[in-house]
Parts: sequence; C-alpha cells; structure tokens
Amino acid sequence: MRLRLGGDLQFYGASVGAVRGTVRDALRRHTGLTRGDVTALSSELWSVPVYERRLAAVVLLQSRVELLTNSDLTRIEGFVREAGMRALVDPLAVDVVGPLMERLDARGRARAHAVLDRWAGEPDVWLRRAALMAPLRELRAGGGEWDRFARRVRTVLAGVGDTGADGSAAGEAVRMVLDELAKSRPELRLPSGA
Repeated sequence: MRLRLGGDLQFYGASVGAVRGTVRDALRRHTGLTRGDVTALSSELWSVPVYERRLAAVVLLQSRVELLTNSDLTRIEGFVREAGMRALVDPLAVDVVGPLMERLDARGRARAHAVLDRWAGEPDVWLRRAALMAPLRELRAGGGEWDRFARRVRTVLAGVGDTGADGSAAGEAVRMVLDELAKSRPELRLPSGA
C-alpha cells in the first residue's frame, strides 16, 4: 500500500503509537547506546522507504536528542530532503533540530544557525519548512531569537517568489508558528513586508 502524501513511501499500517512503543521498548533493552549507535541506527531505519521505519528513525532521534551534536545536522538535512511530508519533517524540525540547538554552546549554536539560515534559502520546500519550524519550542517557551525567525521568514518567502517553488508548505509553517505563539506570546508580530 502507498501512503498518500509520501510519494514513493510504502506503508505497513502500524499505528504511530505502535512505532513509538517499539522504539521505547528497544531503548529500554539497549540503554547504553552511544551517539554513533543512535545515528547509525537512525540512518539504517531511514534507508528503506517505509513510513513506519522513517517514523521510528525520527522517534529514536527525538528520544536521544541529548546525544546529538551540530555535526548531525548534515544527516538530518538528508532526512528532511527525503521526507516529502509534514508528518516526518515537522517532528524532525521541532523535536530534534530545535532541542539540539538549544543545548549547543555559543559557537556550536552559531554554526547551527548558519545551517538553518542556508536551509531557509534553499529551493527545497521541506528544508525551508524545517528552518521555520525548528525554533518553535524555544520561541513558545519565551526564549529563542524572534528577529532571526523573522529574517528567515523573509528569506523563505522571497525564495518562493524567486524560484517559483511551492510556497504552501512554507506559508503553512509560518502560520503554524504564529498561531502557536499567539497563545503564549501575542506581542510577537512579524514586521510588515515579512
């Protein structure tokens, strides 16, 4: 069976809860996984174009985000490029990239921001979406860099016009972040023209 929005992804039919439970049980049995183990296993899971396997890779990264470093953004970028759907891109951005960046020291964070700034200017719609979604948790919690987010919005929206790329996923990401922030930080507004 094919998953409707995932292009060529196969779909086993397992529930999200079943996938999460399987990963949780595996992590209980294998408590000593290193960063290398986690990244290798996530890549192995991702390598087969099956939605549940790729979701398991995302859940694994979410569960062990404390082991990741900014050098893992390269691997995550590959996952985002291949994901092709919000159900995989959004948790990678919000629950993996965002928390990873929050833990970095100033130098690592500057490098990671440079990567996300580059993603914002990419023609790939999923990278643009991930660049916008990644700071959501930190912004919602009262932190984050609002001005940087606003600059990324301008970059993404300008890129949509320049490249003729589909801007719906990016525009939806902007609306989602703004809707979330309206609940906890209503004072934050994008400047006109953004």
